Amino acid sequence: MRAGSPSSGSIAENFNPFSPTALQPARGIIYEPLYYYNLMSSGDPKPMLATGYSWNADGTKLTVTTRQGVKWSDGKPFSAADVAFTFNMIAKTASINTNGLAATAAVKDDHTVVLSFKKTSFVSGPSVLGDTAIVPEHLWKDKNPATDINRNPVGTGAYSVATFTPQSYELKRNPGYWQQGKPQIDKVRYISLASADAATSALLAGEVDWMSAYFPGFDGLMKGKKELSYVNTPALTTSLFACSSAKLGCKGPQTDVAVRQAIYAALDRDQLNKLAFSNVANPGSPTLLIPGRDDKWISPSVEAKTPQGADTGKAESVLTKGGWSKGPDGIYVKDGQRLSLTIQVVTGWSDFISAIDAMTQQLRKAGMEIKSSQMSWNEWNSRELKGTYQLSLNSIGLGPSTDPYYTYEGKYSSKNTAPAGQNASSNPARYANPAVDAAIAAAAQTNDEAAKLQQYAVIQDNIARDLPYIPMVIGSTLTEFNNSRATGWPTQDNLYSFPASWKAWDNGVVLQNLTPVK
Repeated sequence: MRAGSPSSGSIAENFNPFSPTALQPARGIIYEPLYYYNLMSSGDPKPMLATGYSWNADGTKLTVTTRQGVKWSDGKPFSAADVAFTFNMIAKTASINTNGLAATAAVKDDHTVVLSFKKTSFVSGPSVLGDTAIVPEHLWKDKNPATDINRNPVGTGAYSVATFTPQSYELKRNPGYWQQGKPQIDKVRYISLASADAATSALLAGEVDWMSAYFPGFDGLMKGKKELSYVNTPALTTSLFACSSAKLGCKGPQTDVAVRQAIYAALDRDQLNKLAFSNVANPGSPTLLIPGRDDKWISPSVEAKTPQGADTGKAESVLTKGGWSKGPDGIYVKDGQRLSLTIQVVTGWSDFISAIDAMTQQLRKAGMEIKSSQMSWNEWNSRELKGTYQLSLNSIGLGPSTDPYYTYEGKYSSKNTAPAGQNASSNPARYANPAVDAAIAAAAQTNDEAAKLQQYAVIQDNIARDLPYIPMVIGSTLTEFNNSRATGWPTQDNLYSFPASWKAWDNGVVLQNLTPVK
């Protein structure tokens, strides 16, 4: 079976699951977590290398029961000692501690490990349990986890590395895999594809079996190809990021909440979906959650979904109440400043560029002038992080679980932002609201859903009003399959996993569920 993705240049060998440049199979296919969290549902996580866990009352100790009968791919037994070693190694190596885990681990017995935290850490559960690769102590005790590319990885996963070249690499089935009867596919080959066009051609020619890529007119191109199928799993909220805080040095009309509210009302999202997103995007939410999947977390006091049509009258009313008045050219003015805004976008992001073209017309009808500025990814990213932009078209991604805490803490906590000119770690909108900060902190102190809901309602009331991130749509995530060599792929009716070929942890679950076509 062959998996592919648009890429440029040679493949860099790196199977270190703690490295930000690790190859896709490192996390989920070769190395595994304690539990698997399926972000397509809000159900309980699936036990992987652990079979049970429990917190103490104040959330400072997490006791994990490890799975018995598991072996590393070199035949050595897996035990609680490997789990404890992994977390202690992360605690001692700041550069690989990307989740900010403040935990140390101690072995209680061969199948029990206790993680100790310095403060209440219920919210660390999904990161600890579902977003940490467990590695073998007998091999990693002599490695530098920050720099070693781990050429010959030994994991507990369904596959190990067979061959590697800068053009492609091959994985082979782990015959001693702990899940009996899995995997059934003997070999998986990953190939590099030079561009989106090359990826499309490879898929249509039957040269790739699993790929996640968007290409215009995909439905028509795949029509008549009985061996091909696809799923669309919208999961990322395409949004206009606004540098929103004048106090923190943001400059421009978007620092006025009335302007952000007017943009939110004036967008015709149905039209954007048709013109820019091939009609495969889903409605978003002013809460930045995913309607349908996250309904239980959305407060009844706010709109569950964004409006789909434009409300130009509402937009103009908001601006007028905010002290803006229409100038002779039809563009609103306040204190001598025209309501003219620049949206930055990455050159080549054709769907986003098309969206901006449509928004320019939509917002003009409501008295707002929009200009587009295309630039390299590096410049776009740097401007966003430093707050030297007005509006930026971007997407808000997935957390380690479906709990809204991970979105709210990252995007709205004032501790994650900085004055313009300095890098903001994950809150580039420069949003700072004491009520939201307090609610985020309170949600982190409890494992009770009812108590969390109360805090999330406070957050949602504030962010739906302030709109530092203006939601447009839940963007599509298209994944394509060739069914002539393997079946069992996720379908719209059975999303047992997030199907994207690039998604850590999920990629391993998909390969475990495939059956070869005979």
